[in-house]
Amino acid sequence: MSEEEKKEENVRVGIFVCHCGSNIGGLIDCHKLAEESKELPFVAHAEDNLYTCSETGLAAIKKAIEEHNLNRVVVASCTPRTHEPLFRECISEAGLNPYLFNFVNIRDQCTWVHMKHAQEAYDKAKDLIKMGAAKAVKLEPLEMIMVNITPAAMVIGGGVAGMSAALSLSRQGFKTYLVEKEDKLGGRLNSLYKLFPYDIDASEFIGNIISNVQNAKNLEILTSSQVINIEGFVGNFEVEVEHNGTINTFEIGAIIVAVGSSILDPTGLFGYDGNKRITQFELESKLKNNKINQKDIIMIQCVGSRIEERPYCSSVCCMTALKNALNIKDQNPEAHITILFRDLYTPGTEYEEYYRKAREQGVLFVKYDPEKMPVIEETQVKVFNEYINTEMTIPYDLLVLSTPLVANDDNKELAQMLKVPLEANKFFLEAHVKLRPNDFATDGVYIGGSAKWPVDITESISQGYAAASRASTILSHDTIEVEGATSCLPEYNKSLCTGCEVCVKVCPFNAIIKNEDDEIEIIEALCKGCGVCAATCTNQALVIRHFTDDQIMSEIFAYGGE
Repeated sequence: MSEEEKKEENVRVGIFVCHCGSNIGGLIDCHKLAEESKELPFVAHAEDNLYTCSETGLAAIKKAIEEHNLNRVVVASCTPRTHEPLFRECISEAGLNPYLFNFVNIRDQCTWVHMKHAQEAYDKAKDLIKMGAAKAVKLEPLEMIMVNITPAAMVIGGGVAGMSAALSLSRQGFKTYLVEKEDKLGGRLNSLYKLFPYDIDASEFIGNIISNVQNAKNLEILTSSQVINIEGFVGNFEVEVEHNGTINTFEIGAIIVAVGSSILDPTGLFGYDGNKRITQFELESKLKNNKINQKDIIMIQCVGSRIEERPYCSSVCCMTALKNALNIKDQNPEAHITILFRDLYTPGTEYEEYYRKAREQGVLFVKYDPEKMPVIEETQVKVFNEYINTEMTIPYDLLVLSTPLVANDDNKELAQMLKVPLEANKFFLEAHVKLRPNDFATDGVYIGGSAKWPVDITESISQGYAAASRASTILSHDTIEVEGATSCLPEYNKSLCTGCEVCVKVCPFNAIIKNEDDEIEIIEALCKGCGVCAATCTNQALVIRHFTDDQIMSEIFAYGGE
C-alpha cells in the first residue's frame, strides 16, 4: 500500500447539509441529501441542519468531530465568500487544521439558479456534494503565513474623505502620512459656497477639518506630492513619494485610497461656453462672490450622465442644483429659476424636505424626456414638458449645467501600482459592494469617498472613517496571519522549472520574482492562490496549495463516476 493510500485509509469525512432556512430546504430535501451522502466513500457521518452557521449548527459540527473522530469536514450550504472563515474557525476550535474543510455551494450555484426545477436542483446538489467529499479526502493541512506589521499608514488624497481617515488613524496612535498632489488640503470643498442640506458655509466647514489635521499628532502632511511607486504587501509596503523633484520612501503597514473624483467638462454639450452657459461648479464661485444678478436662470440636470457613455447617476447633482437654486433665491429673491430634470434624486426625509423648500421658494421643475432633449438657443430654451404634454419656451440670462462626477484620469496608474481593479467607469472597485465596501481584494489597501463612486460630503466622511477602521484592524497587531492556500514551487518540482519567467509575467499580484540566485521565488504574502501561474507553467512545476491537480481531478472523477 502506498503512502497516499495509507493516508486515505484513515480519512473520516463529515458532511453537513444546510437548509439555509427556505433558500435551500424550501426547494430540495436536505435530510434525504444528507442520508444519501452517508453512502459516499470515506464519509463517517452526515446530517442536515436548519442553519449550519448558527450557534446550534456550529456546536453540532464540533460535537460530530469529537464523537465520530472526523478529520475532514464538508459543509454544503450558501457561499464561501461569506461563511468559509466561520466554518474554518469552527473546526479549528475542535482541533482540526482549518484547511481540512471544504465548502460546497448548493445555494447560489444550485437552488437559487434552478428554483423552477426542483428535481434537477436536487440531482445537481447531490453531485456537488459527491465532488466536494472527494476533494475533502485529498485535502492536506496547511499553515497560515505570519506577516510582521509596520504600524504606519498612508492616506492618498487630502480631500474630506482622506482627511477624515488620516485624523482617525492618527488619533488612534498610528503614524500617518497624508499625501495630496495639490498645494493645499481640502479638495473640491475649497471652491464650494455652501453645503446641503443645512446650508453650512463650505469654507468654514473645511477650514475646521484642515485645522484639526494640521494640529494632529502622529500626522505628517505631504502636499504638492505624488505617489510614484508602491512595492510590498500587507503590513510591509514601501511607497515612493515625489515632492518637488525629491523622492522619499516610506515604510507603511496599510494604505487608504481617497483620491476623490473629477467634474466632467461639458464642452460641446448644451452650448456650454463658461460664460452665459456654465456648470454648477462654476456657479459656486459666483455665489461666493455674490455675483448672481441674472433674472432668468435655467438649470439642466443629467448633463453628460445617464447616457451610453456614462450610464450612471452621479448621486449629488440633484441636491447640488436644489442647494444652488435656494442660494440664488437668498441673494436675488426676484430671480426666476427653472430646473429641467429627468428624475429627481432626493434620498431620505431631510433631502426630500430640501426639495419641498425649493418648491416653496418658487423654484419651478420641468420634467423632460431624454428622447426629446432641451434645445438651447441664444436667449431661450425649448423643452417638451412631459407633465402638460406640450412644448415650452423658457427665457434665460444664465444657463447652469449639472454635470456628473467622473473618475480621475490618473486612476489607472495608481490602480496598477496598488494592484487593485477599476470598474467599467474607471472608478476604483471595492472587494464587495455589501460585504467589504471599504476593502480592496488586495490585503492592506482600503478605499473611501468618491474615488470608488460619486458620494456627497456626509458619505465621504463616513467612508473615510470606515476605511480607517478597516486599516486599524491591520495596524493594531504586531503580526497577522494571511491565507495559506498559495502558489508554491515544491522542492520535488524544482528540477521541472526552466526559469522561463512566464509565471512572473502573468501573475496579477506581482507575487512571483526572480531572486538573487536567478531562481523563481514566490512571495507568499502577496499571492492570492488564483492559479494563473500554475495554469500557464509550461512544465507544471508550480502547485496551488488547497487546489492541487490531484484534488481537482478527484472532483472530476467523482462526478464522472470513475
